[in-house]
Amino acid sequence: MHGVRLALPENGPPSPPSTPSTPSSPPPSGSLPEPAASSARAVRVRDPYVMAVVLFCAYAALSIGRYRHMRTMSWDLGIFEQVIRAYAHLRAPVADLKGPGVNILGDHFSPVTALLAPAYRLFPTPVTLLVAQAALFALSVIPVTRVAARRLGRWPGLAIGVGYGLSWGVQRAVEFDFHEIAFAVPLIAFSLEALLTGRGRAALCWALPLVLVKEDLGLTAAAIALVVAWRARRTAPRIVPDALAVAALAVVAAVLTFAFVIPAFNSGDTYDYWVKVDGGTGPLDGFDTKFRTLAWLLLPTTGLLALRSPLILIALPTLGWRFLSSDDHYWGTDWHYSAVLMPIVTLALVDAARRIRRSPRPWSRAYARHLPAAVAGAALALTTSLPLSALAEPDTYRVRPEVRAVERLLDRIPDEATVEANVGPISRLTSRCRVFWVGDTRGITPDYIALDNASGWVGDPPAYAKRLHPRGTYTVAGEAGGYVLLERVTKPRT
Repeated sequence: MHGVRLALPENGPPSPPSTPSTPSSPPPSGSLPEPAASSARAVRVRDPYVMAVVLFCAYAALSIGRYRHMRTMSWDLGIFEQVIRAYAHLRAPVADLKGPGVNILGDHFSPVTALLAPAYRLFPTPVTLLVAQAALFALSVIPVTRVAARRLGRWPGLAIGVGYGLSWGVQRAVEFDFHEIAFAVPLIAFSLEALLTGRGRAALCWALPLVLVKEDLGLTAAAIALVVAWRARRTAPRIVPDALAVAALAVVAAVLTFAFVIPAFNSGDTYDYWVKVDGGTGPLDGFDTKFRTLAWLLLPTTGLLALRSPLILIALPTLGWRFLSSDDHYWGTDWHYSAVLMPIVTLALVDAARRIRRSPRPWSRAYARHLPAAVAGAALALTTSLPLSALAEPDTYRVRPEVRAVERLLDRIPDEATVEANVGPISRLTSRCRVFWVGDTRGITPDYIALDNASGWVGDPPAYAKRLHPRGTYTVAGEAGGYVLLERVTKPRT
């Protein structure tokens, strides 16, 4: 990659003290020597935690507010609730929204979501998932802010923390309901913090669980391990074999997951997403969108300085599969796809800024010194047009009467009923009903059909229901706020 400088900082072990009565000791076996940090004393232990709490409140308020206003963006929240609900009741992780009886491990390999089962068992609501995601994203702020303050000083570190916590990639992910990558973001952040503070084996330990978050993240774990090996080759060579072993293990785990584990749970004995990651019409397909995503990734977030750190290479696996895909949803800055890149580019900036501060060129030192404040300022300015700006709007905290009417309409559906639905009603039903995606019940005639029909796309609801289920008869049970509820008519016994 152009602009990536792979030279390591020549920071050896700490110099021996001048007093001969206190001999110096070598760094612990298996650790990278910690870089000198003249500003370490300025780090306030509480700063990263306070920032994390504030951002957790903001993330949670945004997510819960969107849920209360029925502004769910996709079916993912419903899918993950079905999966975690199954885990909470010690059942196989079936997501009926992907098809009746479909085991989610045959779609994406994300067993890490089972960790939310105990909390969901206590609080069986999709809000549990949204709060957990807010907590995971906020947790990642702690290592980012902490290592930035350690290497650059307290105030630059806090500025980096603000820039990261308000970064567009994190905000878009918070807006996007819930996704398993929420677990990956803090794992990557803690791993890179350990790498930058000279704890090579800790970095590997934080990276390896990524293979349980999502199948492609095994390649990200391998990339982290290779960067650990690269940085350790001169100063801590004992770590190099361990890092290479972790890289190999992560790649093998990813290959086995793609080729064997997912197909074993998939009814078609395959990995369904191969058809998307096929290169499209070529790597230049959608070049303008891809270039814009790279610009957003590197300019406001890092001022291009991240390109001076080898840590930026860790972003390549995620960018690779996204940009090689024929699905244009992966190319842009919307949805949740860039969240895992935010800790990578931010800590690559921290790594590069630390080294450039020792540059013999005054303009380079000045740029590195002022960039953290610029990154924080850019994040604050951009937030006015990003999801968190909604927290400044009074309507965010008021639920519209039509939403209440829709909720009363959906409350007519009894618990444990079978329901066919589109995006709007899903998250209000998956905690208590068996919910299918509209048009994909595969022969099952559900008790109810609940649809967001605000645009009038359904036309005649009973006729539409008849097209979906020729053997069933449905009648309109109610309408409210653009939603329509149809109930299956049961023929009386003769």
